[in-house]
Amino acid sequence: MLSKTLQKAFNEQIDKEFYSAHLYLSMAAYSESMNLPGFAHWMKQQQKEEVGHGMKFYKYVNERGGRVELGALAKPPADFASPTALFEQVLNHERSVTASINKLYEKAVKEKDYASQVMLHWFIDEQVEEEASASEILQTLKMAGDKGQSLLMLDRQLARRGSE
Repeated sequence: MLSKTLQKAFNEQIDKEFYSAHLYLSMAAYSESMNLPGFAHWMKQQQKEEVGHGMKFYKYVNERGGRVELGALAKPPADFASPTALFEQVLNHERSVTASINKLYEKAVKEKDYASQVMLHWFIDEQVEEEASASEILQTLKMAGDKGQSLLMLDRQLARRGSE
């Protein structure tokens, strides 16, 4: 059974994961408005992943005899200065999610909740991947710039996410 402290922390993480999904859908809408369908596709794929992460936490709380209690989601930003600024926000957001997962893990260690520690290892590994992916795209954008043929080539590359 989850302690009340961990149940509360897991519920907060569920909200963060669903906010992430909401944020990525907003980023997809921005990308579509900028005529960057590949960027939009990448963001929609990311949105689906985040919903999956939220549901993984949801299922875990229930499996451990806890009670899921959902909170309100904040309104995500809708406008971004450029594609580079968009991915700077993606990377910063993923870093904040990583910090949140790490704090959850610290709580599980403090409470000697070994099952939660094992479950959270998957998320720790996932966050390494998430940050690396966002960082790679951001570095490419910084090299290529926010306009021109290079941006269109990156847009086409991002459109292939999920089909590789």
